[in-house]
Amino acid sequence: MAKEAELDFEGAMERLEGIVRELEHGDVPLEKAIDLFQQGMKLSQLCGSKLEQVERKIEMITVEDGELRKKPFGSRLEGDNDESF
Repeated sequence: MAKEAELDFEGAMERLEGIVRELEHGDVPLEKAIDLFQQGMKLSQLCGSKLEQVERKIEMITVEDGELRKKPFGSRLEGDNDESF
């Protein structure tokens, strides 16, 4: 496997999906299953980290009082009372 730090998001997701398929198949020896699980956890953390980096870079453009304003991605809009996010 390529080093995780060298993988881009898509490559990490592909490898993670492959690990999941292999584990779901069910005939993986215990030691290999543990190793695959650990690799999957690292890949999952890598993907999460890459997504967080992208979110910090994205800005939303909103209209407030008839003017365009930039807000960081994920900031709440006025009148948005949905607490589920």
